[in-house]
Amino acid sequence: MSRARITGGVRVAGIVGNPVAHSLSPVIHNAWIEAAGMDASYVAFSPKDPAGFEALVAAGRAGLLSGVNVTAPFKEQAYALADTASETSRSSGSANILVFRDGQVAADSADGFGLLWALETQAPALSLHGSVVVMLGAGGAARAAAATLADAGAEVRIVNRTRDRAEALAADLAGSVTVAEGPAAFDGAALIVNALTVRPELDLATLDPATVLMDMTYKPVVTPFLQAGRDAGLVTVDGLAMLIGQAGPSFEAIFGVAPPDLDPRPILLAHLGQTA
Repeated sequence: MSRARITGGVRVAGIVGNPVAHSLSPVIHNAWIEAAGMDASYVAFSPKDPAGFEALVAAGRAGLLSGVNVTAPFKEQAYALADTASETSRSSGSANILVFRDGQVAADSADGFGLLWALETQAPALSLHGSVVVMLGAGGAARAAAATLADAGAEVRIVNRTRDRAEALAADLAGSVTVAEGPAAFDGAALIVNALTVRPELDLATLDPATVLMDMTYKPVVTPFLQAGRDAGLVTVDGLAMLIGQAGPSFEAIFGVAPPDLDPRPILLAHLGQTA
């Protein structure tokens, strides 16, 4: 990609969440910013509560920010505060991108795109259409992922510790998204996606050998869940691939230019001190 420079002063963007210190998004975006020669900066914001997040959005409306990525626990609030939302964001009721232009807030979600990109990159043999996918968790990232998987033709089963939250997600998405419990939830699963922050309790020996495991967590890159899958001979997909996959659309939405042709994965692995 040719070098691109945004004029009109330094553009400020960032990642918003709580906690957020662990986020690798600044590493990705600042590497692209430097490679593209842009007058911009991408930083981390950590509001302590919903009121703090709302104040940050107000700063964006005032023109102090170009845009932000949003992570837990603010994805659903981000969607609620937006003036306009993409179809992807509306279908999941959450947003991981807010773009600020002329006092307006536009919401979008690239989580689903990142998930599909990760699957295509690390599990290319997997076919989603007509397949059973089990989603572990019902938070903002799970919402976006479940909506994307359902749109791809998968039968999505939501497994969550709090059944009410899972049922709310299933009701919002309707169609081929259902709530499931117990060992039977994993019968015939072609893909299991862990959207929880902890290792799920799951007997991998009961799964079909062709089942693919994905973990949205990327610290460590090979989580205990994925390591157990590898040990069992299963194909695994890591959260770092999903993070990279969603970062490209985020960068273009926020800064108005496509990211440069620079693969951030080696940079991220070096930052983490890992080789996987």
